[in-house]
Amino acid sequence: MNVLVINCGSSSLKYQVIDASSEQVLAKGLCERIGIDGRLTYQPAGGEKEVSDIPMPTHKEAVRLVLEALVNEKTGALKALSDIDAVGHRIVHGGEKFTKSTLIDDQVIAAVEECNDLAPLHNPANIIGIAACRELMPGVPMVGVFDTAFHQTMPAEAYMYAVPYEYYEKYKIRRYGFHGTSHSFVSKRICEVAGKELGSTKTIVCHLGNGASVSAVLNGESVDTSMGLSPLEGLVMGTRSGDIDPSAIEFFAQKEGLDLAGAVEVLNKKSGVFGVSGVSSDFRDLSDAASKGNERAKIALDLFSYRVAKYVGAYAAAMNGVDLIAFTAGIGENDPGVREAVCKRLGYLGVELDLEQNNTKGQELRISTEASKVGVYVIPTNEELAIARETVALVA
Repeated sequence: MNVLVINCGSSSLKYQVIDASSEQVLAKGLCERIGIDGRLTYQPAGGEKEVSDIPMPTHKEAVRLVLEALVNEKTGALKALSDIDAVGHRIVHGGEKFTKSTLIDDQVIAAVEECNDLAPLHNPANIIGIAACRELMPGVPMVGVFDTAFHQTMPAEAYMYAVPYEYYEKYKIRRYGFHGTSHSFVSKRICEVAGKELGSTKTIVCHLGNGASVSAVLNGESVDTSMGLSPLEGLVMGTRSGDIDPSAIEFFAQKEGLDLAGAVEVLNKKSGVFGVSGVSSDFRDLSDAASKGNERAKIALDLFSYRVAKYVGAYAAAMNGVDLIAFTAGIGENDPGVREAVCKRLGYLGVELDLEQNNTKGQELRISTEASKVGVYVIPTNEELAIARETVALVA
């Protein structure tokens, strides 16, 4: 079975075709600048990357161009569109309506639209991508895989905000969490690698990228996670502030003459390690600047690793212990310095880092010593494969 995985943004569309039987990527790529001018990147397995500037007025044109590339006589990964057996769509927010992946029909689309207020930048784009695929591939089963679904197992004490309860009843204001597909994949994979039973293991997953979150996974289920109603809560991130006193928002908004929307834009796009350092949101730039004596860059790096370690400690308390810790995503997989800085603060848990093993990038391996009471691993995430697996489970 071949699964087309679609991750549709407001002006972009990422895609992969995965052979579900072998779990090999047959082709992958990206559509950018949809609605502006358009750029298509396509790369078949074992082939050269092709980049073409092609008009993409809407997502429908973007999807059509992807399909044409996939069946191109010279470089196409497929012989015909009929070789696509199912499509898996990443959907950012399922609210409380979706606790697991689901086959997409008109009722599901209507339910996703009801969650648009919770993810106004993402859900409408996801729906546009689904509509384009349904029109161009009629009859092909489609599955929605929700970023929020994995965290729907959180208990009320973890997801409730201490605001008037009527706000939860009327508007569903609560903590939802994100990166759920990644947290689900990594929490399962680390148990496989470590030889642990998923149903009897306490795992903390540190998904550290430009967007970053930590989750507590108890016996295979998420019981807490750092992001909240939106991805703004939790860790310090590339450009997001993470946790902040709400009064500080009112204070700087008044001083800077900002309305609420302007203040939220500052928190989302001008804060985080970028805002603290004044250098970059890219950790490679921060490390380079810190090594040259830039104090603000050093503070930003220290602040990031400190917050990660705090959440790890909090989630060890939430689960009354921890067996495994996973580092994943761009920073978690590729920045030994951040991993070391986090683990240095976890000695009280019995964490002992193997510095030689830790000095690697992008590899799946254990980075704690054999004597470490907690197994610490680097586990590369694979959200596309996770979406493909969810899709196959529903349509096979």
